Amino acid sequence: VQLVESGGESVQPGGSLRLACEASGRPDQMYVRGWFRQAPGKEREGVATYDEVGITRYADSVKGRFTISKDNAKNTLYLQMNDLKPEDTAMYYCAADRLDYGLKDLYKYWGQGTQVTVSS
Repeated sequence: VQLVESGGESVQPGGSLRLACEASGRPDQMYVRGWFRQAPGKEREGVATYDEVGITRYADSVKGRFTISKDNAKNTLYLQMNDLKPEDTAMYYCAADRLDYGLKDLYKYWGQGTQVTVSS
């Protein structure tokens, strides 16, 4: 399984970004996919997950602002981020596994990450 993120950039507070994670490899190893983030000096935290039947899960800090979705035809996972705040600044990673670990960073497969910076 290979995961490649894109879409991260610098944006002002209140702005929006859409991250993408293109996947390749064995579909049976990617029943659950998700987005995680890690800010400097902090532990990696779960942001949102999307399972094989389309059930989504969000961290409380992003509920109502972020939306996770998946395009099966493109095998791509997205994270639409609206009303971005400085505290959203982090490296954002895509993850996948055949098992569901919720928002815990126990997933087997990880991308390289894409940087999101929210600053005025």
